[in-house]
Amino acid sequence: MTDKRQEAFEKELSYIRKCERQLQKEAMKGDMPWKKAIEKKIPATVHRSLRAAFTTAFGIIFENGITVIEKTFNKEELMQEYAMNNVNVDVYDTSEELQKLRYEAARSDAFKSIVTTLEGVGLGVFGIGLPDIVLFIGYILKGIYETALKYGYDYDKPEERYLILKMMSAAIQKRKDWVTADIEVNDMLQAVVIPSKEDISEQIEMTADAFSMDMLVMKFIQGIPVVGAVGGLSNPYYFMKIMEYIRLKYHKRYLLEKM
Repeated sequence: MTDKRQEAFEKELSYIRKCERQLQKEAMKGDMPWKKAIEKKIPATVHRSLRAAFTTAFGIIFENGITVIEKTFNKEELMQEYAMNNVNVDVYDTSEELQKLRYEAARSDAFKSIVTTLEGVGLGVFGIGLPDIVLFIGYILKGIYETALKYGYDYDKPEERYLILKMMSAAIQKRKDWVTADIEVNDMLQAVVIPSKEDISEQIEMTADAFSMDMLVMKFIQGIPVVGAVGGLSNPYYFMKIMEYIRLKYHKRYLLEKM
């Protein structure tokens, strides 16, 4: 690796580490007191229903929904975009090309955030909280699949699907759980883990559990007519939070593999 290339990659990795430290700082704050207070008042049956809804959503969308999600974006175009950007990185060896790759990976997330807002608020007004979950998971996976393609990774491979589930779970963890999950994700970025079907099924349940625990209050509120619109506003927050984490990890993985 030339000095110019080394400098460009180190500069970009330094940026990624700075962002990771900021994410950890936010995760260490934990939940707001008001959220904890509401959680204590929510019946255990509601949490069980929410957990079951997330598990079902992941089962439907993650296991069987790839074909449907692929109809919402141009896979070939994204693969060609990656190929061109990857060649530019190799030819020019500059931090500008690496930054361009990062910017383009985030290009469509703002629009998806607007869509998740309209969908969440719209259903929330009518007190519909649980059916919204399937749509919400679908939007997230669409964003993740597009990001994977923009970095040259096949999201339909078992090892990639396993990593995606791990990243989704890590993105919404708090405090020590975030640190533990983040370490595991970072390890997987540098060492391919071939999971069994049982591993993937178990991780689906673990990810669904993480989502249901962290989103319990907002989805509970979303199930209340009219007031539920407030709960629906949590969709874009979680979408951007998850996508920020996943984009960083894909970018970091790309850098490490190219160095």
